[in-house]
Amino acid sequence: MTLPLEHLRVLDLTQAMAGPFCTMILGDMGADVVKIEPPSGEVSRRAMGFKGKGDDTAAFIAINRNKRSLTLDLKSEEGRELFYALAREADVICENFRPGVTSRLGIDPDTIHGINPRLVYASISGFGQTGPHSQRAGFDLIAQGMAGVMSITGEPGGDPVKSGIPLSDLGAGLYCAFGVLSAVMVAERTGRGQAIDTSLFEAALSLGIWETAELWTTGRVPQPTGSAHRLTAPYQAYRTSDGYLTVGGNNHKLWVSFCEAIGRHDFIEDERFATNEDRMANRQELEHEVEAVLQKRTTEEWMEVMGEHGVPAGPIYNYAEVFEDPHTIERGMLEQYEHPVEGTVNTLGLPLKLSETPGAIRRHAPLVGEHTAEVLREVGVDDERLAALRQSEVV
Repeated sequence: MTLPLEHLRVLDLTQAMAGPFCTMILGDMGADVVKIEPPSGEVSRRAMGFKGKGDDTAAFIAINRNKRSLTLDLKSEEGRELFYALAREADVICENFRPGVTSRLGIDPDTIHGINPRLVYASISGFGQTGPHSQRAGFDLIAQGMAGVMSITGEPGGDPVKSGIPLSDLGAGLYCAFGVLSAVMVAERTGRGQAIDTSLFEAALSLGIWETAELWTTGRVPQPTGSAHRLTAPYQAYRTSDGYLTVGGNNHKLWVSFCEAIGRHDFIEDERFATNEDRMANRQELEHEVEAVLQKRTTEEWMEVMGEHGVPAGPIYNYAEVFEDPHTIERGMLEQYEHPVEGTVNTLGLPLKLSETPGAIRRHAPLVGEHTAEVLREVGVDDERLAALRQSEVV
């Protein structure tokens, strides 16, 4: 099977979440991702999350599939020379060190482009390579706070709440993958690579589409709205007799259909709810009136009713329930592979489906240095030199 990115060799110097997510996406689409780790292994192998049968955490295993692992001491001269040899044959380097670290190691974009001018060099950091905050340590939580995300998440009047998923990390990883592919296309046309600079802060900030629209149009500082939309109603979660139902009645046609579904035709002409602007101005009253009706039946019963009336609606699942839904399985979002230590491992499937050249899960998350010999032989390191490198702890 042909994979869309199988022609790309990626040197992966990333760790934790944002960078490994980027390189996993590239690997899922077929890129040969060589994860270059310090001799002790990447930090998230030991420091983050639950452990199964082996030493690696579930967090590491979840985000490092489709990669080969090479251990390399980049602080040693011989380690750097080996890295340069790898860079000569590579198409992409991804790193998420704090700005300045790659210069101190001698593997910065200028140095690498002197070795391989066509290489794409991608950097993810907390706040970017420039600017007054560039040297600050960056974590998802910090970026969410400074990008405004925590100020609009949660219930009105409540304490600041972070997004349940690390959207700063994951957003930066997605942007970086998009940047890599964009720059690779340019390199294939021109023969020249370039540096990519993205950050957790900018990823989180760039996702604030509705919030910045509200700020710049009205002058109001956006506030948290719970599950409700800040621009349209009804568009939120409502209580039922046994849980919650999410409803999207965010245009006039859907609003009328929703009123018909819940048997409240009078809402259509009610001056409090006649237009979207009216519903937004009286959203709390609308919520009270709607829930008084919805709490008379179960979520499942209302799902059937909403379906009959063409109203977008859904239950709120916990993660165990997500994987009990046959749609999740039918869409291939639960896959399994065999790991040499953990045995059969569940993993999230690929959310991107290509009709002719789909991605694939081809490799388990690697053990520390599992592919060191294999990768170094590809750049001409023989067994005698490999033994010497191991003896000197360069690899």
